[in-house]
Amino acid sequence: MQNSSMMKKTLKCIRSSLPEMASVLLLLALHLCVFTMSGMLLFTGEKGDELLARSLSAFRSAPFTLSSPTPVSTEKLVPEVMIPAYSKNRAYAIFFIVFTLIEGSLFLMNLLTAIIYNQFRGYLMKSFQTSLFRRRLGARAAFEVLSSVTAEGEAHPREVGVRPRDFLQVLQRVQLDGSHTQAVMEKVRSYGGDLLSAGEFQKLFNEFDKRVIKEPPPRPEYPSPFLRRAQIVFSHRYFDYLGNFIALGNLVSISVFLVVDADVLPGDRDDFVLGILNCIFILYYLLELLLKVFALGLPGYLAHSSNVFDGLLTVVLLVLEISTLAVYRFPHPGWKPETLGLLSLWDMARLVNSLIVVRFLRIIPSLKLMAVVASTILDLIRNMRAFGGILVVVYYVFAILGISLFRGVIVAPGNGSLSPDNSSAPCGSFEQLEYWPNNFDDFAAALITLWNVMVVNNWQVFLDAYRRYSGPWSKIYFVLWWLVSSVVWVNLFLALILENFLHKWDRRSHLQSLAGDPDSTYQTSAELLFREVLEEPTEDELMEKLSHHPHLRLCR
Repeated sequence: MQNSSMMKKTLKCIRSSLPEMASVLLLLALHLCVFTMSGMLLFTGEKGDELLARSLSAFRSAPFTLSSPTPVSTEKLVPEVMIPAYSKNRAYAIFFIVFTLIEGSLFLMNLLTAIIYNQFRGYLMKSFQTSLFRRRLGARAAFEVLSSVTAEGEAHPREVGVRPRDFLQVLQRVQLDGSHTQAVMEKVRSYGGDLLSAGEFQKLFNEFDKRVIKEPPPRPEYPSPFLRRAQIVFSHRYFDYLGNFIALGNLVSISVFLVVDADVLPGDRDDFVLGILNCIFILYYLLELLLKVFALGLPGYLAHSSNVFDGLLTVVLLVLEISTLAVYRFPHPGWKPETLGLLSLWDMARLVNSLIVVRFLRIIPSLKLMAVVASTILDLIRNMRAFGGILVVVYYVFAILGISLFRGVIVAPGNGSLSPDNSSAPCGSFEQLEYWPNNFDDFAAALITLWNVMVVNNWQVFLDAYRRYSGPWSKIYFVLWWLVSSVVWVNLFLALILENFLHKWDRRSHLQSLAGDPDSTYQTSAELLFREVLEEPTEDELMEKLSHHPHLRLCR
């Protein structure tokens, strides 16, 4: 985490949010205490009243009586806890509805989300503003140093500036990405031999904030007019539309046969028609690959990631299809490849063939109504590295802690079998549901168990099982994991979605006009999400800061 500036910013954002989060968590704890005591007083029916006893058991089995109503606060188990008491008296439903509204649906949880979002936006805005000031300060310091070098070569300098050749000499000594270096050099050469002013010098550094979209390689030139016309046809977007239409037919055929064969036993199925269709579709994909390579050339074909994906998918499908035909012969009436191991070659071919649905994801950005949503999703994928890194660290820490606390606690009965006789176990319990693989005996099992608890579906089963097998204090571990994963991290992810989407939504008119923008060949980096709302430092602020720099002596 120390090597990632975005992860450090996110961690500092969480740390700055802790006081406000602590106040809401205190309200949450008081809320749980009040409703826990109220529930224990309300659900005190006569002895032997099993319905009220089932609801009461959810309120009196946890340490400090705090984590007991937490399954209700997650809103996943409201019916299971409420229905026993509701069946006895409908008025009991008011208690659960009020509890859920205050904590989950309307008030406290949403207030916690709002606090995290506000701190996330505010802190990142401040952090990016500071980063922008440091970058502008560094660029201005470089300008002052290079301008002093320029002034030394002139007896009476008429104006302050930097010679382009001095800038280029320094640039050649710096290790930078080739595309950025080339873009900056072209920008410098465009000024000719004139001295670069402070403003022009600063604009050169704006090129480093952009990711250059490389131009595709030139297409091959054919001497024949017929081949040139064919090249135009097979490189046109309508040819891609035809391929998408064929892929849609492929998906429809797979879906139809899956529905038709759903009620047919595997041994009674006839895959003759589907096998023929599969051969036809794969042959078309192979033909499409060859025609695109002919039209664009191999470098031009590989320059597009979508073509690389389609090509790899086609090659894999072709290998699987040839292997299937070699093992099971050509499809014929009554043709049904046998399953060898987990999947047959035929099943693997059908499974890989279903990945063709990825082609339709490319259609979404071309739809105006979906452009904002699609760009937000793509930006989220790029921006999730910091959040994903923090989640990996948190998973690692809790997995190691869980192994230290609960290794060997959950032991499946029988001779290593995970399917014991559960006829005597209570319905819905850990034993009856056969949740034995959810343990902390090794690192992989710990990760899966933490994931199952994070989604808070049936998590009361985990809490009850570990309470019985390791003691009531085990609930503290699971409640802490719920707070860190489901409350903090999920809300940070929600804040990222909101900020990214609102930013894109406010700029939707700009997105529609990108075609005429001379900078449309660039994409801004992920850390510049807030650039349009950041304030540029003034000349006086920069010079004031530089004048007090301990290692820089300004001549003016």
